Amino acid sequence: MDTLKLETAGRGLAPSLAVKTKCVMEDEILRLKGEATAALGEAGKEDLEPFRVKYLGRKGLFTSVMRQLGSAPAADRPRLGKLANDIKQELTQAFAARQEELGAGRGQGTATRLDLSLPGRVLPRGRLHPVTQVMAEVCAIFEGLGFTVAEGPDVETDFYNFEALNIPPHHPARDMHDTFYVSDALLLRTHTSPMQIRAMEREQPPLRMIAPGKVYRCDSDITHTPMFHQVEGFLVDRQVSFADLKGVLSVFIARMFDADTAIRFRPSFFPFTEPSAEVDIGCVMCGGKGCRVCKQTGWLEILGAGLIDPAVFAKVGYDPEAYSGFAFGLGIERIAMLKYGINDIRLYYENDLRFLSQF
Repeated sequence: MDTLKLETAGRGLAPSLAVKTKCVMEDEILRLKGEATAALGEAGKEDLEPFRVKYLGRKGLFTSVMRQLGSAPAADRPRLGKLANDIKQELTQAFAARQEELGAGRGQGTATRLDLSLPGRVLPRGRLHPVTQVMAEVCAIFEGLGFTVAEGPDVETDFYNFEALNIPPHHPARDMHDTFYVSDALLLRTHTSPMQIRAMEREQPPLRMIAPGKVYRCDSDITHTPMFHQVEGFLVDRQVSFADLKGVLSVFIARMFDADTAIRFRPSFFPFTEPSAEVDIGCVMCGGKGCRVCKQTGWLEILGAGLIDPAVFAKVGYDPEAYSGFAFGLGIERIAMLKYGINDIRLYYENDLRFLSQF
């Protein structure tokens, strides 16, 4: 361009040529603006990405024009450059507004077509928590024996959780429960046994029911957590004996562990059963030979049971002379620990997938 100026200076043509060059480039920029504005106004969602590439992309028309500004007169380059840059920014804003108007964001606009040649993404399969698995297995066994399943509230009244179960105020057994109190009369249930009372208030014998659910106690170590799961079971009918209780629990243990699992009933005390018993099984770790888990005794305690105390029947209006029954309660985490050989109950609730994915 400088050479051209020198060659034509003597003929007085440089000023008109400079004006012409300036006008041509300015006209081209303004023409592109009009063309792009019209195209954007008519563009549909599928036209937005081609528009962006044609006019605003790195190899688009506005980029090409801006690269040609070097051939313009030096005095006009700043003004023409600013004009082109302002128009490009204006179109960029208009493009974004058009995207929003049509509901086609940049990510959406570039992902409207699926590449069916790509392999699919394999999603990891989830699985049930080991406590949930064992809870379902326990319920299935008792349902197979004719028991129905009932659920109750986690927040209980003192009446249902204690008094109706023959545990009046100041009874020493309350100290064994380490209770979370919500108020003087409300608490987080310490066992699922309140469902005994709720069910017997609603229905008349015969009753055969289990009550699974969460329970809460102020306790935390390798064998206890503040929240755990329990299944309460009870049966009420005429002429129910301890032999019936032993038969039901023997079937349950055989199906949950092994048909050859040894069972032992030891005398114990629970306020709402009389007589009461702790139920032990032969140690599943050492086969009854004695180990650290069973403290060298060969036995592991798994649940408590007994015949329902007549005082409990009196609370719900049952005639203890006509009806009898049995009840039992077991901790799901305890059963799962024995079934899977887990030595720390806290592992259930640390949410470590390396542990949970084994079950």
